Amino acid sequence: MTAPATARSEQTRAQIVEAALRLFRERGYAGTTMRAVAEEAGVSVGNAYYYFRSKDELVQGFYDQLAADHRAASAPVLARTTDLGERVAGTLNAWLSIAEHYHAFAGRFFAVAAQPGNPLSPFSSASHAARDAELALWDDVLAGSSTRIAAQLRARLPELLWLYQLGIVLFWVHDSSPGLRRTRELVGRSAPLVARLVRLARLPTLGPVVRQAADLAASLRGS
Repeated sequence: MTAPATARSEQTRAQIVEAALRLFRERGYAGTTMRAVAEEAGVSVGNAYYYFRSKDELVQGFYDQLAADHRAASAPVLARTTDLGERVAGTLNAWLSIAEHYHAFAGRFFAVAAQPGNPLSPFSSASHAARDAELALWDDVLAGSSTRIAAQLRARLPELLWLYQLGIVLFWVHDSSPGLRRTRELVGRSAPLVARLVRLARLPTLGPVVRQAADLAASLRGS
């Protein structure tokens, strides 16, 4: 009985998240209430609060699902190639593919999440589960690569790649080109450069510069 019950629970949880996202697109984050989400999902208000204690927690559920979907969508390219540039580009393009459905309301949602101290920020303590899942994915991108990585840089690199991903996401939020062509082009042109910088970090002349940049990025993150 446990497996079917768990499956139903996960289905109800996903149903509530999808309903909330539909309302966010239509009404914005501030204009969406938990009661409206429950009605849209076809569940009682009490049931909605059973799975999510607040709108913020509901959005964290969306972040968690997005991170899980990102890993699943990235798996084929990570299984296919050990080239670091291809692995980085494939992982970013996988995110763009699964997030495309949410692009229409991404700008309004980003305006809320970007507020300093907001728990919906990707840097907040409330977002740690999704953030840790993304960092683990980027660690796997590196682990399966044939590129030799400077030991001093290796520990910092998953976070630096995640920050790079956030930069791509910010560009994506503002991209109005057909089929998000400009964002795809940015990924295609920048991923090989990132891979090249990682390789250059092993050189005695350039390695210290790259590592100093990595330390600077980490300090700005408060690490």
